Amino acid sequence: MSKVSVLVVDDAPFIRDLVKKCLRNYFPGIVIEDAVNGRKAQTLLAREAFDLVLCDWEMPEMSGLELLTWCRQQESMKTLPFIMVTSRGDKENVVQAIQAGVSDFVGKPFTNEQLLTKVKKALTKVGKLDTLLASAPTRASSAFANDSLSALTGGRAETVKPAAAAAPVVATKTLINAPKPTAAAAAPAGRGQGQLRLPSGVQPCVIKALSLKEALLVVRRGETLPQVLEGAVLDLEQGDNAEVARLNGYLHAVAALEPKPDSDWLQLTFKFVDQDAQKLDYLSRLIARGSAQKHFVPGA
Repeated sequence: MSKVSVLVVDDAPFIRDLVKKCLRNYFPGIVIEDAVNGRKAQTLLAREAFDLVLCDWEMPEMSGLELLTWCRQQESMKTLPFIMVTSRGDKENVVQAIQAGVSDFVGKPFTNEQLLTKVKKALTKVGKLDTLLASAPTRASSAFANDSLSALTGGRAETVKPAAAAAPVVATKTLINAPKPTAAAAAPAGRGQGQLRLPSGVQPCVIKALSLKEALLVVRRGETLPQVLEGAVLDLEQGDNAEVARLNGYLHAVAALEPKPDSDWLQLTFKFVDQDAQKLDYLSRLIARGSAQKHFVPGA
């Protein structure tokens, strides 16, 4: 039986590992290669045939859009399923990718279920899904409460412990059983605001600290708790035109802001995973501007 091969392209090791683990857990027979940017992916695609490409948009050296454009110029890749895995969901970006010949999109942050749905759809169109399913044992459907953690640990969530944070880490069970926050709860003081996009939805957040590697965020505790190792996107507005910068990352630690189990607010350590120079330069300028304007407080 022929193998089904997938190329995963992303400059963030965390995202590459997350995608690969997800696919291997559900399709044990799948063959996966990965590349850190479009240029490396181009070399692999020129050397061997793939059945599907899962590619990030923003990468150094060659972007996902540039790689897609190159693929569609090659006779052998004109119909190659190409899924863009990106936080760029604006209308103009979607239109640009469609014009370049993209097959589908997966928005960051994503759940295992969302990713698998797109992969199954793409492989069905080229008649490859049956090959994958035939090689995969029957498995019970997964609860997608913590997809990033489940994917990276192979379902053994207890092997990963939350990292220490500035405030004491509170067990998930304790927070779930605690009383819901009241509308009268006062918002914590902060030096900047943004939006944190999680698989469970969008949450406004206060930015307590910012560095090139991470951001310390405060969010109101809600019905669904953020999960350690959960992929997320931090949206920040900057500039006179209120341009939105999208920073990809994951939750490194979740803690109660106050040392009590019924704390109305959570403190999240959000680790950045973007590696391209443009985003690092953006963060540097944002931190410098924050120091001058006291809008953000750089982290240690």
